[in-house]
Amino acid sequence: MSAADRTGPEYEAGRREGASSFRDGAGGDETVTVVHVMRHGEVANPGGVLYGRLPGYHLSELGRRMADRVAEHLADRDITHVVASPLERAQESAAPIAKAHGLDVASDEDLIEADNVFQGRTVGVGDGALRRPANWRHLFNPFRPSWGESYVHQVQRMRTALDAARDAARGHEAVCVSHQLPIWTLRSFVERRRLWHDPRRRQCTLASLTTFTFNGDKIVSVGYSEPARDLVPPHLRAGAKSARGGGGRGA
Repeated sequence: MSAADRTGPEYEAGRREGASSFRDGAGGDETVTVVHVMRHGEVANPGGVLYGRLPGYHLSELGRRMADRVAEHLADRDITHVVASPLERAQESAAPIAKAHGLDVASDEDLIEADNVFQGRTVGVGDGALRRPANWRHLFNPFRPSWGESYVHQVQRMRTALDAARDAARGHEAVCVSHQLPIWTLRSFVERRRLWHDPRRRQCTLASLTTFTFNGDKIVSVGYSEPARDLVPPHLRAGAKSARGGGGRGA
């Protein structure tokens, strides 16, 4: 493990900036802006593939119900901007929210899923994919991580997307639709937690909302809610044990 993966100058400078944004309050600008970062709904993926950034993975019927539920939950909010990852599952999750507020869905590449070398494979518990020697070279550093996009890069682009949404909806509310790992990495950074973690402990279930409240340009609070919790299969809820062969689902 390289110490630079966790404590390099770019990460430390960004960590201080994020902590300052969370702690210092409004500064000279008292304008309150709220940005809800939504994880997309359930995806039709019967093969349990880790689909990552692959095209062609759409919401399941249940996933569409989840998206509708979130739209209902946000119907009375002052939403003036809706933006999503360009992947189909995110765009489809954003659509009912935008429709309820008479808006179009914008697209932002910075909200896309984390890159992963195992994209397109099944790597869930019990299928043996991670036991294959050919894959071991990707598993040597869980702190960066070595099998995909670095946590530091995810923080950088997600913070850029978050700030862009804040600026687009300043004084109102925005919705960004993204993916579990980038959302959790962003929240961990803002709340001053280490970025490497046990994926089973992420608090970011399907169709959940991680809500950042700004005074001016400063983040002053982070909230979390699950408007569609009753629709989420039990094995995909936060803290649930992984289903055999199901590691690619719900990313």
